[in-house]
Amino acid sequence: MKKRVYSGIRATGRLHLGNYLGAVKGMLALQDKYDCIFSVVDLHAITTPYDPKTLKDNVRNVILDFLAAGLDPSKCHLEIQSKVPQHMELAYYLATIYPVSRLEDLPTYKEKKAQYPKYINMGLLYYPVLMAADVLLYKGELVPVGIDQEPHLEVMREIARKFNSMFGHPSTSSGSPTFPEPKRFKTPGEKVPSLSGAGKMSKSIEGSYINLTDDFETIKKRLAAAPTDSGTTGGPLPKEGGVANLFALLKLFALEDVYTKFVQDYEKGNIRYSELKEVLAHAIYGELKPLQEKRKELEEDTEVVDKMIEESNEHCRIMAEVTMQEVRAKMGLI
Repeated sequence: MKKRVYSGIRATGRLHLGNYLGAVKGMLALQDKYDCIFSVVDLHAITTPYDPKTLKDNVRNVILDFLAAGLDPSKCHLEIQSKVPQHMELAYYLATIYPVSRLEDLPTYKEKKAQYPKYINMGLLYYPVLMAADVLLYKGELVPVGIDQEPHLEVMREIARKFNSMFGHPSTSSGSPTFPEPKRFKTPGEKVPSLSGAGKMSKSIEGSYINLTDDFETIKKRLAAAPTDSGTTGGPLPKEGGVANLFALLKLFALEDVYTKFVQDYEKGNIRYSELKEVLAHAIYGELKPLQEKRKELEEDTEVVDKMIEESNEHCRIMAEVTMQEVRAKMGLI
C-alpha cells in the first residue's frame, strides 16, 4: 500500500511564495507517489486574531490556490478541517495523555505568546495536539512542512508513541501499531526568505511576502522595496540581510547561469540591484502566471469546485471514522 501523507495550511488569506515553495510544491511532488490528504486548517487559524467575516472566503481562497497550483482531486483528497469533526474528537482524546508542561516549553508557543500577548488562549497551547490529531487521524507517515515545524512533528511522534504504549495492541494482524510516527518531507524551498531582509516570508509581517495572485507590477513593487546595500565593495555574498535574501530568491526562481552572472557582478562590485530585481520579478511572475490563469477559470466554475470540495470532505470523513472506531475501542469508549 502507498504511504499516507497529510499536510495542512492555515486559512489566513491568500497563499504566498513561502507557502507555495515550502508546502504546496512538496504536495505536488507527493500526490503522484503517495496516498495524500491536504487540508485547509481553519480550526488552527482561529487560535490567533482573525476576522470571522472573512474566514470562509479565506478557506475558499486556499482551496482555489491549491487547485490552481496543480493539486488534482483525482490523485489526492482536499479537506476543510472543520468539516471533518473527527479532528477535534481525536485531539481531545490525545490531549488526555500528553503533559501540559511539554506544550508550554515549545518554542512556537512562546513565540506566539510574545507576538499576541493579549490573545493567549487555550487553543494556542492546544495547537500542537490538534496538529498531531490532524496527521494521526489519517495515520499519516509523511508531512511536507518546513524545518521550523520539526518541534511540532516531534510532539506528533511522542503522542503516537504514548498512545501506542498505553493502548497499543496491534491494529492489524501484521502487528502494526495504532499510529505511525510521522516524518518530515523536505522541499527545496522550505525556507523562503523574507523581502524585509530578516527571517522567512510570513503573512503576518507586512512587506515580507509575494502572494501567488500578485500581478507583475505588484511583484516589481514589492521587490523594489526590498532592502539592499550599495553593492560597490565587492567580495563574497553576505549570508544574511536583504542582499542575501534577494540572492536566495534568485536561486529559487532564475536559471542557474542568470544566478551565476549576478553573483559575479556582486563579487566584482558592479552589481545593479534594479536589474537584479527586474530579472527576479520576471522569473517569479513567469512561474505564477499559469497558476493565476488556472485560478481565474476555477473562480468562474463555482458549482464544479463546490462539488469537488464536498465529495472530498465526505471521503475524508469516512476515512477518519475508521480510525476513530479503532481509537474509541482501544480507549474503552465503545
